[in-house]
Amino acid sequence: MGFLDSLESISKYLPEIKSPAAKPTLQKKLMWTGLALVLFFALGNITLWGLDKSAGDRLGALQTLLASDVGTLITAGIGPIVLASIILQLAVGSGLINLDLHSQRGRAQFQSVQKLLAIILCFFEGAVYTFSGMLLPLPGMAGIIILQVAIGSLILLYLDEIVSKYGIGSGIGLFIAGGVSGQFFWRVIRPPIINPLRPELASGGIIAEFIASMSTGVNFLLFLPIVVAIIIFIVIVFAEGMHVNIPITMGAKGTGGRFPVKLLYVSNMPVILAAALFANLHLWADMAAQIPFIGPVMGALKWATTSQYNLFYEIIVQVGSQGLAGLGGLTPQILQAAVYVVVFIIICIVFGIFWVQMGGQGPDAVAKQLQSSGMYIPGFRRDERIIQRVLERYIPTITILGSIFVALLAAFGDMSLGGISSGTGILLTVGIVYRLYEELAREQMIAMHPLLGKLFKG
Repeated sequence: MGFLDSLESISKYLPEIKSPAAKPTLQKKLMWTGLALVLFFALGNITLWGLDKSAGDRLGALQTLLASDVGTLITAGIGPIVLASIILQLAVGSGLINLDLHSQRGRAQFQSVQKLLAIILCFFEGAVYTFSGMLLPLPGMAGIIILQVAIGSLILLYLDEIVSKYGIGSGIGLFIAGGVSGQFFWRVIRPPIINPLRPELASGGIIAEFIASMSTGVNFLLFLPIVVAIIIFIVIVFAEGMHVNIPITMGAKGTGGRFPVKLLYVSNMPVILAAALFANLHLWADMAAQIPFIGPVMGALKWATTSQYNLFYEIIVQVGSQGLAGLGGLTPQILQAAVYVVVFIIICIVFGIFWVQMGGQGPDAVAKQLQSSGMYIPGFRRDERIIQRVLERYIPTITILGSIFVALLAAFGDMSLGGISSGTGILLTVGIVYRLYEELAREQMIAMHPLLGKLFKG
């Protein structure tokens, strides 16, 4: 028995959410999805017992992308789940683990080992958050804090399974979209919070700040993050419809058709994985700050993976008041932003390629699917290798272009949205909600016309 087989056998003893005996109705799917989202928000409002204080602001916008709220039961959020996927993808891609992701058996092994690794990482990340200074427990309460953080992530792990099997979409996407949306709307419409002792510190959302600015001069730049968020929404919805049509023929009579390859073929998964990787790098950098040799290296990695939020606002203000000479004071921020964009694009491309292979969306896997369905390329003989060669002209290129597109949109959005959210968060939320809408529309259509269920299943 090999190492992977041993891990897979261990994973069989882990608690598991059983698949439904019969396909749930649309109403039940909506109920389970809504229940999972309510529980997620409830966990985010339960403060860790035995905690002195937390430093959640050190993660910034990355905290929302991990569906995390430092200091609560969801301190680690979906970080362990996503990190487990990242580690296994890198191990498979580098050849450290010999696993055929094109086969059903290989993907089943990957999922089993990923779940086991995610559970281990729930406890590991609980320790990282505690000992890195992100969480400051009361004396003698460190072990209790670690256990609570691990339990919170374990609950999210099984909520994700419930949504995947009984609900609509995925739990990971649902939690990210819920966290980002809640943060965005609260920071836009939040009423001013008045401190009777220090009224000068009154703070409110964008709308409240705009109203307050009318007395000294209208500041329309306050609405820049909202405008950018709307632009990202429009661009993503437009990009969802962009695709390359590959002509195919099906059946003995040669019925014509098209196989569409979308520009967003990789969806938003590369951005989710890259954001999770950066958040974990920041945690590890804080933990290793005092270690000789390792500390400076981790510090450099943290610098290269930190986005300059609200940079465009600062550039507009500086240029408006001092002209181009005002950019001189922003040179360090602009340099760091440029490095971040390059690193972010490279990481997204790597994860995009891994995700396509792992998800059975590569040219070879798609060619097998088309061949088994009786489809072939018109003008060529019916051979799986022919289909694969044709698909290889499009899928690898689309994968790279799609990864670059979502990386640029997320990175430049980070620099435009100020403190209300992040470009990565808005990008992920729009993509997740769009796919939820597509799946909801399909489920509603199947509910109205049951015979279509067999077509979609096929």
